[in-house]
Amino acid sequence: MAISAVQGLLSWNASRQALEEALDKRLLDVARVAGDLAFGADEVLLGLRPGHEEGEEIWVEYRALLLRLVDSTRVDRNRKSYVDRADIFRWEPGDPATVLVSAEPLPLGQKLHWVEPYISTAVPEAHERGWATTELFAGRDGRWYKYGIVRLSSGKAFLAVLMPADHLEPLHTLGWTVVALSVGAGLLAALIGWRLAGGIASRLEVMSRGALRIQRGAMDRPFDLEGEDEVGRLARAMERMRTGIQRRDEQLRLMLSRVAHEIRNPLGGLELFASAAQDTEDAGERRRILERVRKEVRGLNAIINEFLGFARPGQTEPQLHDVREPLGEAAALAEAELGKKGGELHVDLPSRPLLAMADPLHVKRLVLNLLRNAAHAGDRVWLGGALVNGEVRLAVKDNGPGIPHELRDRIFEPFVGDKAQGAGLGLAIVKEMAEANHGRVELASGGRGTGETGDGAEFHVYLSGPEDLPDDGGRRLAGPESATP
Repeated sequence: MAISAVQGLLSWNASRQALEEALDKRLLDVARVAGDLAFGADEVLLGLRPGHEEGEEIWVEYRALLLRLVDSTRVDRNRKSYVDRADIFRWEPGDPATVLVSAEPLPLGQKLHWVEPYISTAVPEAHERGWATTELFAGRDGRWYKYGIVRLSSGKAFLAVLMPADHLEPLHTLGWTVVALSVGAGLLAALIGWRLAGGIASRLEVMSRGALRIQRGAMDRPFDLEGEDEVGRLARAMERMRTGIQRRDEQLRLMLSRVAHEIRNPLGGLELFASAAQDTEDAGERRRILERVRKEVRGLNAIINEFLGFARPGQTEPQLHDVREPLGEAAALAEAELGKKGGELHVDLPSRPLLAMADPLHVKRLVLNLLRNAAHAGDRVWLGGALVNGEVRLAVKDNGPGIPHELRDRIFEPFVGDKAQGAGLGLAIVKEMAEANHGRVELASGGRGTGETGDGAEFHVYLSGPEDLPDDGGRRLAGPESATP
């Protein structure tokens, strides 16, 4: 509104100045033409004596000229004209202005009263440079007028013409139009702003109530706000947040129930073993029972560690490093476990450094989880690494039965998969650590899922690698169907 009002005011002021300049030009043009017609006559008029002017031919002639000047510019029957008055008057510095000849019925030598306000402004200016215009003033009829004054040849006589400032009427109309448009624009802007603000406020209120519901734990109602504006995008983001929190809560509830189940079974066995150890008198039997107790405690501790690893993955500290080192450490641990069951681990890593931007400890943990899962599935496991399309790809493959078709879309969810060898959190932890390092994990090949030995499953982990190194060509790991690398 302020900009619109200022723009309207500037436009009105520019129009007023332009029209007033046009009026001044027209006023002076008329005065100069009349002054040219009276050229040289002022010397004669200055020599006339008051009281005898009507008998002088030159005076009568120039009064008729001034009357024709006023009459010839009349534009309607109400005697509105471009020139409403014309006077030739005498003035010298320090003296009052007196009439020489006028279109009005004024005698020679009479004091010209309308000149008095301009004795110190417009008249001296006309005396100095030959012409001048007065300021606008209001007449008795309510119209606005302006005088134009031209110095004649003698330098003591001046011709003055009075013209109405008719341009002020449309300018006045323009001013009220600008005011009306500004007020109308302001009201329209206020109405639109009120409607928009009301709509936004109501939608934000819906989102605020939804956020309070989430705070209270009631996350069953979705954010159903539509629209492509900022509020709509915010609502969709909050809806994704709600579903994410809801999914996480479901996982936590499932984990708690799974924790209780996984811990209850070993505790029941521990109670039986402790009771048996208490009842037996045989030292050898007691040692055998206590060894089984220690085994159950180690298994229970492994389950707890697995749950803690999923619930608290730890803070990620990515750094550019050669992943062959953490891969080697993970391979050494997995190879020892495979050796106990008569399995084999085949490692295929490039000879030059394999640089990735990730946390070395996380790389070791996620690869170790994949290797242990593979060792549980089969007796031959392959580990490889390569730089592919600017990313470091880590691959783990086994010769086990593969992943059943019905589980392939959910294999990375918690508690999905074979629970016989743990709590079913291994692949979920791998996915969480890969994403924490701005990477991803994929099931590259799940086998036929028929249960036949040799189908196997292959997982790929992608980590951010340097962009200025050539690729290794993306070699696939050798599996049971190909030569051992």
